[in-house]
Amino acid sequence: MNVSHPTVHPIEAPPLTTTDGGGVVNEVPVRVRMKDVQGMPGTLGGLLLRICQFFFAVAALSVMTSTSDFASVTAFCYLVVAVALQSSWSLLLAMVDIYALLVCRCLRNSRVVVFFTIGDGITSTLTFAAACASAGITVLIGNDLNECGQNHCVRFETATAMAFLSWFTVSPSFLLNFWSLAAH
Repeated sequence: MNVSHPTVHPIEAPPLTTTDGGGVVNEVPVRVRMKDVQGMPGTLGGLLLRICQFFFAVAALSVMTSTSDFASVTAFCYLVVAVALQSSWSLLLAMVDIYALLVCRCLRNSRVVVFFTIGDGITSTLTFAAACASAGITVLIGNDLNECGQNHCVRFETATAMAFLSWFTVSPSFLLNFWSLAAH
């Protein structure tokens, strides 16, 4: 049986059915859109990425602020501000993901995707720049000045590593959102 397809003719196609020889009509499942890729907003993978981003950003923030002399270095202050922004952003989007999962909503609205993409792009850039600047200062203090005994080098290195891990978990979110935006 030849069935016209809406992509070829601008009329509505009849429902796809088949018979099994005995006259019984079996409905063929209708094609559906591809499911959301795990890691995109509103999916369980996206929620897990947001929780990891939040955890690593809060860890970097906590470790850095636990030192008494982080405020004397501008790069470390920048790291604190960047991971504070990152943790706030990730917590906000984790709550949106939880809501979307609970009410079974798809977050494919182009305005929502644009908002998520821009926010992820800004926070990931700030976090990466702050982590790089802090890594440079940490290397300067530890290797070049050999003043780790007087400073909190291990804490600085740990906070920097946590910031890099936070950035590493933001990157897939940004790329998937950007990909989804480009696919619209």
